[in-house]
Amino acid sequence: MLISDERLALRRRHRSVRRRLSAGQQWLHAEAVRRFFLASPLAWRSRRIAAYLGVDGEVNLRPLLDSLQRMGKLLALPVVERSSYRMSFFAHRLEAPLTRNHFGIEEPAPGAPWINTRALDLVLAPLVAFDDQGNRLGMGGGFYDRHFGALPERLRPLLVGVAHEVQRADALPAAPWDVPLDGILTEAGWRAFSPRLGL
Repeated sequence: MLISDERLALRRRHRSVRRRLSAGQQWLHAEAVRRFFLASPLAWRSRRIAAYLGVDGEVNLRPLLDSLQRMGKLLALPVVERSSYRMSFFAHRLEAPLTRNHFGIEEPAPGAPWINTRALDLVLAPLVAFDDQGNRLGMGGGFYDRHFGALPERLRPLLVGVAHEVQRADALPAAPWDVPLDGILTEAGWRAFSPRLGL
């Protein structure tokens, strides 16, 4: 099987598993992720944090983002440019207006301040599947890999995947352009893949 075919099959399988989680399970997982993150050194060490607003069964980060905003952290969300298919980050407060992009994903409305990726300390990234080697399988658009792959590793913010434990795969087929995760956070806790994470 070609890597592209294998990735497509994995995406279908893990998205289906993620969608089958009940509203109660989703709430418990979001709360567990919030607690684990706030108990980690990253909660006080990271001042500028990029995240995402969950769709399609992804872990809901709003409870965590609410806590981080109250702690005075600068929050940012990704914005995808439709014409160039490039991703950038823009500052966001939870009470600020949002708009939906052509994928149906909420992002900051026009006028939000742009944030240089190099100024970010940490990025909480969505994913479809992950493995214990730090490989991340996204939705297939390549936005995160293109965006972070364009930066030298020493200039990249920490990249932490957030997922449900059921999204773990035994081993994911990795491509040369894939940017590995520094760590993963699920309702079961942390997995560190890089000493940069400092956990």
